[in-house]
Amino acid sequence: MEPLRADLFDPASLAVLGRIEIIARWVVDGFMSGLHRSPRKGFSVEFAEYRPYQPGDDPRYIDWKIAARSDRWVVRQYEEETNLRASVVLDVSKSMAWSGMHLRALPGAATGDGPVAERLTKLAYAEQLTAALVLLLLRQRDAVGLVRFDDRIRTSIPPRARNGQWRRVVASLSDPGAGRASSAPDALHQAARLLSRRGLIVLVSDLLMDLSEVERAMRGLRAAGHDITVLHVMDPAERELPSSGEALFVDTESDLMVPASVADVRAAYRKTVEEVIGEWRTMFGSLGIGYEVISTDAPFGVPLRRAFAARQQLP
Repeated sequence: MEPLRADLFDPASLAVLGRIEIIARWVVDGFMSGLHRSPRKGFSVEFAEYRPYQPGDDPRYIDWKIAARSDRWVVRQYEEETNLRASVVLDVSKSMAWSGMHLRALPGAATGDGPVAERLTKLAYAEQLTAALVLLLLRQRDAVGLVRFDDRIRTSIPPRARNGQWRRVVASLSDPGAGRASSAPDALHQAARLLSRRGLIVLVSDLLMDLSEVERAMRGLRAAGHDITVLHVMDPAERELPSSGEALFVDTESDLMVPASVADVRAAYRKTVEEVIGEWRTMFGSLGIGYEVISTDAPFGVPLRRAFAARQQLP
């Protein structure tokens, strides 16, 4: 039987099994096992040097002959002609710290058929995804950096392919954030500055921000030659409201509260959400930017496939 793959697990169930770095390794191991036998197929590589084995390294690159002769664990390093540089831009604003489990009916009101299963918040999902994505790119010998932002830039890690880069990225995911607003243009420009030359930028966000401001920033990045992929993180409850009941709608970034009957607003809400998604999709498509809506109940393999496909398409 084929072993169970963590990249196909339910994200919430997987998250309770260990720390973020452990889960990310499981996810990436599962994802890579699902690719072709040689995930490096199509890349021109040549052997460069040995270095000591580090936890998280792909066992395929261990030199077993040296291990048998001298009891030293070393990994073969390669130089790639692609030499990709990438930056992951992660939204950590307050709206990201939300899950459909936070939906609640007003006291004494019918609850309808609201969410019944635990789900990760958008931020927890995005952080786990970011850790896995960075590890995946590092295992491809790419240089990867991270920019975290809310109403200002919270983290700015330049792309590196060194041994300690992933640990540095994982440690930064626990830094403070959750400002009320999202300043994506500043973060995107910072990511481009860190790349120093043409590279790959992956934006992970719920996109609760002004489309026109993001469009201007994206046009500048595309004009500079950067390839961009956007992973639009959404909770299932953001796309489809419960079928009945009275609910209190709260804007997490302004604390505005509006009570409403779900039955009265459900159809209009769904139409509005799909229109907004359509606007983002049209704008990104017109600029040649990859765009994918990612649900927080989707296995991590889904967004990893999208980001990995974007990486494989680069010259």
